Amino acid sequence: MLTESLLADARAIADRIVTLRRAIHAEPELGLDTPKTRDKVRAELADLPLEWREGPSTTGTVAILKGTRPGRSVLLRGDMDALPMREETGLPFASAIPGRMHACGHDTHTAMLAGAARILSARQGELQGEVRFMFQPGEEGFHGARFMLDDGLLGGTEAYPLPEAAFALHIMPNAAHGVLGSRDGALMAAADMVEITVTGRGGHASMPHDTRDPVPVACEIVGALQTLVTRRFNAAEAVVITITQLDAGSAHNIIPNEARLKGTIRTLSPENRARVREEVSQLAQGIAAAHGMQASAGFVQGFPPTINDPRAVALGEKVARSLGGEPSGERAFLRMEHPIMGAEDFSYILQAMPGAMFFLGVAQEGDDWSQCCGLHSSRMMVDEAVLPRGAAFLAGCATRFLEQGWD
Repeated sequence: MLTESLLADARAIADRIVTLRRAIHAEPELGLDTPKTRDKVRAELADLPLEWREGPSTTGTVAILKGTRPGRSVLLRGDMDALPMREETGLPFASAIPGRMHACGHDTHTAMLAGAARILSARQGELQGEVRFMFQPGEEGFHGARFMLDDGLLGGTEAYPLPEAAFALHIMPNAAHGVLGSRDGALMAAADMVEITVTGRGGHASMPHDTRDPVPVACEIVGALQTLVTRRFNAAEAVVITITQLDAGSAHNIIPNEARLKGTIRTLSPENRARVREEVSQLAQGIAAAHGMQASAGFVQGFPPTINDPRAVALGEKVARSLGGEPSGERAFLRMEHPIMGAEDFSYILQAMPGAMFFLGVAQEGDDWSQCCGLHSSRMMVDEAVLPRGAAFLAGCATRFLEQGWD
């Protein structure tokens, strides 16, 4: 089995993985334009037998490693972009750019993927098939994966077909050190934005009877949306509607003409995703009409739900349990009971090909991981000693699939 000794191979290049991670962390980039990060990756892997593809829409790049014999093809993905927020970790390699931070761990994802590329390149003579390493910008709400698919960087032609399987790894700072985990089916939610506008008739706040006040109607809609979730959708199929903004009025003694609500909708299936929009629109219009007003609901589509293929999860579980080191045995892999209601644009990849995303716990060994700062925290920390395990896991998923497919 090519998966043997992968963890030892990864630990042998731990310094390279950590050095790349720190270089990326110190100089974070946002959105679809991450040229410095891409160039750091290409410089780190310049000595390897990789073919590179880039497209017109983003700074995303795909490195292709071809084995000595034809066979299956597999995709491994790492994202490169950061978040527009201030870093407060105090690390010596903290962000040197004010207002930007790798608070979602994409610096580690990229470094682990580069590590997997180095591990597998050293075994090129043993590989049967092809591995594509996807270094993707624009995961934080910019649909980078979709752009790279549309640009044909991942395949889609007779000469360059799409890979047959795809795997991705995401760190979790408030999860046990070194534990890998995932689940069959829905792993993460779709994320859509909703904006509801209630239109009434403004006037003097001392004479509300001469107006059609949209503010209490908007408030009524907020409460009714929670009833909608609990009474119109099966509790076993999680639906979340959270209103986070209410905007109305210009002075304390003026009833406005309009009130606007904005928030997020999270769903775990395409069916509920479509249905919740219909239900929200109907509810808002009905409540407004009952008060002699009008309401309209608009939606901005975000990422679709991240749906894992059970075969890919089973493959990843076998790899996690075969890596060795600690945690080992039953503790090496966690079958998650419930989805996470956050969203991920790896979902676009999983719409195009079977595969799975996994989580890797990066809390400091011995720490109470439940108390660690989570993703998107300005104080999020990573135990870098875990990163070789992530690189070995990605390499293992690729080698196992090339060797055995879904068997």
